[in-house]
Formats: sequence, structure tokens, C-alpha cells
Amino acid sequence: MQTGNFEEALTYIDRILENFPHDPVTHTSRGHACKTMGDTDAAIASYQSAISVHAYHGEAYYSLANLKTYTFSPEEIAGMHALEANSNLPHMDRIYSCFALGKAYEDSHDYERSFAYYKQGNALKKAQSQYRHERMSEDLLAQQISCTKELFSKHEGDGCLKADPIFIVGLPRAGSTLLEQILSSHSQVDGTLELPNILSLSQRLRRRRRTGNSKDYPGNLHELTGDELKEFGEEYIRDTQIHRQGAPLFIDKMPNNFRHIGLIKLILPNAKIIDARRNPMACCFGGYKQLFAEGQEFTYSLEDVASYYRDYLSVMNYWEEVLPGFVLTVTNEDMIDDFENQVRRMLEFCGLPFEQACLEFHIH
Repeated sequence: MQTGNFEEALTYIDRILENFPHDPVTHTSRGHACKTMGDTDAAIASYQSAISVHAYHGEAYYSLANLKTYTFSPEEIAGMHALEANSNLPHMDRIYSCFALGKAYEDSHDYERSFAYYKQGNALKKAQSQYRHERMSEDLLAQQISCTKELFSKHEGDGCLKADPIFIVGLPRAGSTLLEQILSSHSQVDGTLELPNILSLSQRLRRRRRTGNSKDYPGNLHELTGDELKEFGEEYIRDTQIHRQGAPLFIDKMPNNFRHIGLIKLILPNAKIIDARRNPMACCFGGYKQLFAEGQEFTYSLEDVASYYRDYLSVMNYWEEVLPGFVLTVTNEDMIDDFENQVRRMLEFCGLPFEQACLEFHIH
């Protein structure tokens, strides 16, 4: 599943279920695979099977809610309330049940009750987190202090010059998946996953401070040689090859890469970056309602998500100042109101000829 080979994954999952038919986790994993492959009916059946073999498996309820189009029956809502009322329920299952009930009551237009469950679920999740928005603000300000015009001028012509990657960045729930689906419908573009490679490289650069006299990242970008930048870029191209299917270009849609656009410019100066942006209220509340599998810890309080959005705008404005034209901003609202022109605009930015399939991505 991690390499995108969901058909083969399903064969192994089905073999496991032959031997362990009452394992709710494997039923849920099967639902995830089916969902990703676009077989919503099979995903629903797998999630419901998980609940039937283990009534207190909160992840299956939340997975049904996370399909976005699923409507809970009164019996299922009663089951979620029974889940919530169980004093011995594991912490994560309680969180799952809160988010699922939030979605259930939102669908029935009981918004006060819905928000109460979203608030409770987020508070429970926030209690597990060590995230502090002040620290994130400092990190993003450090990018603006360290990634200067002088740094980019110094390394002009350095890095790996391949133009294979198209990075789609931004905040979660801002429309990045839509942009990925459109572009990956092009014959010259492979869709992949939210690849962790850039984030992993930034962590490696952070660790340099602990092992020597280097400055902390991103300050230590000034210490890297042209050869090192080229090596990092080539390593990225090499390590992401497993996710590609042979097209000349591919998409990396890890949203948090917006924090590291300076690093991307240094190691892959010919890469394309598209910023998927959405109205702040829609984007922030969309994140608040979403229970992410991992990361995105800023979404678990309204104060944190608002602070993060402001910091995101600040750093994106900075990248445009020091790297004019390197990032294309595409707003979700413009995609809705002016779809074809926005698709053509993205293709032109990526150096791709127009293909009708990009307008008809939903039928491919």
C-alpha cells in the first residue's frame, strides 16, 4: 500500500482475512485500499465489516465519515454514542468517535451538536500533542531570515538541473488533491503520493547542528557547497523513482513542503512549485474538521490553525519576493469559477502542452 500497489496489497489482505476473519484492523485496511482505488462501495463494505466484528472499533466509523459522501444510519449513530459512552474505550477510539459524530450531525444540519463533537475530538487530540504555534512561527520566520536573495544568487546554476518534479504545496484541505488529479491526467505526468523526501532532508540538515559546529537549519544552507546541493537533488530524484510509472514529470503533493521552498530551489532549481490556496475560513475550518492520520498538529485548535494560516501567507509572500515566478498560486475559488483557464495556466507553467484529459480528469 505504501508504494501505491493497492491491487497486490488487496490480495495479501484477503489472504490474511481468510485466516483471521474477525480482525477489525485488517478489514479497515482493506477499506482504505478500496477507497484509494476508487471502489467506494467495497470500502464501505469493508468498514462495516470491521464494525460488525468489533463494535468498538472507532477507526472504522471515522473511516466511513472520512469518505465525505457517506450518510450514517440511525443505528450507526446509536452505535457511535455507545462507543463514546464506554468508559473503557481507548483514547484514540474516543477521538475517532467524536470526529465521526461531528460529521454525522453536520450532515443532519445539527451544527451546534456537530461543532461540539469536533471541538471535543480536537481537544482530545490536542492533549496528546506537543505542538506550540509560537515555535512554528519562529521556524517559518527563520526561513525568511536565512533564505536570502544573496544565497540564491550565490548558488545560481548549482543543484540537480532535472525538471522532473512538480511540487504541489499549501495547507491541507486547500484543494491540492484536485490539482494533483488534474495534472496527473496528463500523459507526461505521473501522480504519486505525499512524498516525505524533502521533509526528511530538512530533518537531516537539522541534525547537523547536533553533531558539529554547523548552524541550525535553515541557517546552515549557507554552509552547503554546490556539490552537496547537486548530490541532495540527485538523491531526491533517485529515491522517488519507486513511485513513478515512466512519465517524464511527476507530482510530489506533500503540502508541508511550502516551508522548505528555499531548500527545493537550491537542490532542484528547475522544479515547478504550485501553491494550492483556499479562502482562510474554508481552509482553516476544513482542517479543524479533519482528523489527519499523522502530522498537521496545528489543526487541533482554532487558535493554532489561524496562526498557522497567517504564517503560511507570510512565508509564501516572502518566497514570491525573493524567488519571483518560482511558485504559481492557484486558488480553489478560481478553479471553481474559471476551471479551463486555470488548468491551461497550470499546464503552461509546467511547460506542458494542453490535453483534454486534464479537463476530464474525473472520468479517467
